[in-house]
Amino acid sequence: MKSLWAPWRFPYLKGKKPDHCIFCLGSHLQDRDRYILHRGRSSYVIMNAYPYSNGHLMVAPYRHLQGLDKLSRSALGDLLATTQLAISVLKTIYKPEGFNIGINIGKAAGAGIEEHLHLHVVPRWNGDTNFMSSVSDLRVIPEGLRHAYDQLRPAFRKLTAGRSGRRLPKRQGRRAATGRKK
Repeated sequence: MKSLWAPWRFPYLKGKKPDHCIFCLGSHLQDRDRYILHRGRSSYVIMNAYPYSNGHLMVAPYRHLQGLDKLSRSALGDLLATTQLAISVLKTIYKPEGFNIGINIGKAAGAGIEEHLHLHVVPRWNGDTNFMSSVSDLRVIPEGLRHAYDQLRPAFRKLTAGRSGRRLPKRQGRRAATGRKK
């Protein structure tokens, strides 16, 4: 029998959750270390560390909120515009044949991190369901996260070059990133 080696999934499978919200950007880590691809006015794009397919991205508001009803109209518009940007980048880099776009609000709806709203952007291809998903509840992701990041990040920068108000400075204080006071 052959083995599939995927050590990056072990923390997820063990159910170990970090003691902080992974979507709140108050961390000292750089964007590359957190897999943050793009920062918009009130939302940003981050790679999913446990993807369903190559290029599985998430779009989240900076504010720590549980539901869409808590977002202002402006923040909701930016969330969707940022999602639209993510789709454009994925079309350029991976050329998917479709997308699943979804928001799970609440544990009953399948939210793994229910305390911070986030939207999933999952590229899809015809025939991308394989036997691994069918017989063992396992997905094979052939591309490493760093390699994917190195392909996607320049595409986000290229598509947003010259757009005013779309990118925040690389390093910023906690208050600017999250909208919260220190």
